[in-house]
Amino acid sequence: MKEKIQSVKAPAEISAYSNAIRCGNRIFVSGQLPVDPATGQMGNTIQEQTRQVIENIRNILADAGATLDNVVKTTVLLQEMYLFSEMNAVYAEAFSEPYPARTSMAVKELPQSALVALDVEAVLD
Repeated sequence: MKEKIQSVKAPAEISAYSNAIRCGNRIFVSGQLPVDPATGQMGNTIQEQTRQVIENIRNILADAGATLDNVVKTTVLLQEMYLFSEMNAVYAEAFSEPYPARTSMAVKELPQSALVALDVEAVLD
């Protein structure tokens, strides 16, 4: 059985999707944009945006009873691949070893002209 997870500390959905779904001991967090839920604004740099997107994910996971340590897989979407190393430095501060499996790619465009978007899959112990 699936359960919708919506954190008031993360941006509300802007389309026909759920911020996260919990199914058994697995949590699937939809791609999150680096939008500050309090202001509706995004930072200007890849570092600011990566920190915000991870914070949004952290808040969604908390509402599902999980932490970033429960994350087993991530997908990182970047506006341009040259942003990878700066994104990765912030990412490495948030996640710990063993790091989640990850797919990273550049896409033609992200919603709201974001520089980064991130989705995760987590497993509760």
